[in-house]
Amino acid sequence: MVFSSLTFLFQFLPVVLLVYYISPKRLRNAVLLAASLVFYAWGEPLYILLMLFSTVFDYINGLLVDRFRQRKPAARAVLLISLAGNLGILGFFKYAGFIIEALDRMLQLNLQPPDLPLPVGLSFYTFQTMSYVIDVYRGQVKPQRNLIAFAAYVTMFPQLVAGPIVKYGDIARQLASRSVTLNRFGKGAELFIRGLAKKVLLANNLGLLWTSVKAAPAEELSVLGAWLGIAAFTLQIYFDFSGYSDMARGLGRMLGFHIRINFNYPYISRSVTEFWRRWHISLGSWFREYVYIPLGGNRKGIGKQLFNLLIVWLLTGLWHGASWNFIFWGLFFGLLVTLENLFLLKWLKRLPRPASHLYLLVAVVTGWVLFEFQQPDAAWTFLGCLSGWAANGWADNQALYDLSAYGSVLILSVLCATPLPRKWVLRFTFKRRLTGGVAVPVLYLAALILSTAYLVAQTYNPFLYFRF
Repeated sequence: MVFSSLTFLFQFLPVVLLVYYISPKRLRNAVLLAASLVFYAWGEPLYILLMLFSTVFDYINGLLVDRFRQRKPAARAVLLISLAGNLGILGFFKYAGFIIEALDRMLQLNLQPPDLPLPVGLSFYTFQTMSYVIDVYRGQVKPQRNLIAFAAYVTMFPQLVAGPIVKYGDIARQLASRSVTLNRFGKGAELFIRGLAKKVLLANNLGLLWTSVKAAPAEELSVLGAWLGIAAFTLQIYFDFSGYSDMARGLGRMLGFHIRINFNYPYISRSVTEFWRRWHISLGSWFREYVYIPLGGNRKGIGKQLFNLLIVWLLTGLWHGASWNFIFWGLFFGLLVTLENLFLLKWLKRLPRPASHLYLLVAVVTGWVLFEFQQPDAAWTFLGCLSGWAANGWADNQALYDLSAYGSVLILSVLCATPLPRKWVLRFTFKRRLTGGVAVPVLYLAALILSTAYLVAQTYNPFLYFRF
């Protein structure tokens, strides 16, 4: 089940909210846990056992780490068991096939990789439970002794399948006590509708264009057609993932939780370093806190710092999937971040804003080509179409048709990828309090109706990060 589905919007969510609000506060964690298990079992009935195992496994590990706090070797041993268990599960389901295929190519062993579907949300909830045990070991949080509360944290359906990655310490107090006011519910509903509109009205339509361009033979693509396609994907993946994150945060508010922002207009950045401070913020924060800093961060000289950055970016690529294209994608951005740390950031700061922004967009578009094409030769050929040397002319009839058919949604999407629309709404509301107080709710209601109508009429409704 995904948020952008009629089943979720008009069956699951209303029932869950009704039961949640009429339940006594002391039972709301149990209601949230039950709802989350139903949500997950809807599409993954078997792998719910794996998620429950991870939950109980690290619940016990957290208690043991705290119990052995005065005996550091024992506490460290429990921590290592937790890390080994979590990484073992993640490695088996996500990377076993990739490793076996690589070994088979090198050694010709005729190995058969396991044909196992990746459990939905595995990367997200595994990172959450690992960070919980690490934080207990560091003394940054107290262990959660209520299994229901801990399970509600791990399985919380708003952020279960696609994040954001929520640290236990950020919502520990909210698990113990939270309230839902009418104002908080309203803000949550606005955030959810905004995310839904991003996903359904923008990302889905952009995805139609990219699907068409990607399916076309490379030798038939013109420069204009290739650029229209990759522009569509660049915007699609942003609105798809940030829209889902907004829906998750909105649902969290409606349930009384504050979940931190995960995207902060990344395409307005002027450097790759800034871009990754604005894109998938929870993942970047996780790697910085639990990998980069423990490796030494920038405290042991520039050489060690650059090595640590490359390790982090290699792992960032692997986190997204067991495929060489994700490794190349991660190392590509790791190389750019390394160069920016060495000297490029100083140059970029001296450039006019349009020039540094153009550099960022070219880097990001190149990265998305590496990200999307699993075969390196296909990625290289598409980059050739973008640059012109492998393209079938500068423009063709198909590209001109796509431009006329999708031009308006591309322009609207570019605009919505900036803070301008939100600023206009806030300014209008502030200047015209009476009119704005009516117009803004009407605007959100219209967005909800349009999104619903699209879901009823269309069958194309993918979610790009569903199995990361």
